[in-house]
Amino acid sequence: MDARSEIELVAVSKRFGATMAVSGVSLRIPGASYCCLLGPSGCGKTTTLRMIAGHEAATDGDILIGGQNVTLLPPIRRGTAMMFQSYALFPHLNCLDNVAFSLKMRGVRKAERHASAREYLALVHMEQYGERLPSQLSGGQQQRVALARALITRPRVLLLDEPLSALDPFLRTRVREELKRLQRELGITFIHVTHSQDEAMAMADLMVVMEEGEIRQSGPPRDIFERPTNAFIARFIGGHNVLPTERGLIAIRADRCRLAGAPGAGPCVSGHIAAVEYQGAMVRVALATDAGEEASALLPDNDFYAHPVSPGDAATLMWSERDAHVLADA
Repeated sequence: MDARSEIELVAVSKRFGATMAVSGVSLRIPGASYCCLLGPSGCGKTTTLRMIAGHEAATDGDILIGGQNVTLLPPIRRGTAMMFQSYALFPHLNCLDNVAFSLKMRGVRKAERHASAREYLALVHMEQYGERLPSQLSGGQQQRVALARALITRPRVLLLDEPLSALDPFLRTRVREELKRLQRELGITFIHVTHSQDEAMAMADLMVVMEEGEIRQSGPPRDIFERPTNAFIARFIGGHNVLPTERGLIAIRADRCRLAGAPGAGPCVSGHIAAVEYQGAMVRVALATDAGEEASALLPDNDFYAHPVSPGDAATLMWSERDAHVLADA
């Protein structure tokens, strides 16, 4: 852990006129960790990121980086760098000069800034593209150049606003591996805004789930997935059934459920098959329950094809009592 890059938000709020975009958020992000801010559109995650960067002024509260209160400091004095969703590369500059641009603004000599830019292009495996213009690069290559440009300032904290959203699924997986590798090797704090649950769970040391301008749950991804605090978290993170019982709402992981032709011993709900989705190693079977709820089972493909079902078939969803998790809003 690097205390110099530890971030603390203390009751931070942001209003836009009558709209409260972020409401009293308090959070500590350990130094040299990878944090993902996750939530649906309009939940306040990007506004929170922009307040940390200094691109939005907090209406209330304090922002501390490495123990220093930076709430009123301009972006250049916070020790942060931001990588925007659009990448924002200068179209008339080649990759080398794009990466070196911030050093040029600081008065660094051409030979020195180019040498440093080549080092950072090599860090992101783009050293052979230094003379190309952004228009001559793929989206993934542009993303790497933008990352090198952000890192060349040697920030204590790197802020990423949905950096993978424009990439195809295969490239997105490759680039997220690279981001995680760079974060570990450089030992700085990454704060990454995303709406993708898979992305956050794959990358984060600390996952922060937001809704309506507030933090609903934060912690290691496995803790949140295993024990969501409420129905919103269980549904948004995905892979859970949220069902009413005599003791209130419960969450059960879909991969811990199984299908039967009729009710048996143990907890269950009955209904009809609504949809079947082949997903490769797994098959998702959606159930419309007799009580009007939606539920699903995620079955290994071998298990499903040993006893296949089709939409319209009567079925019962079953689970073990130990796999049911009582929710706080039960």
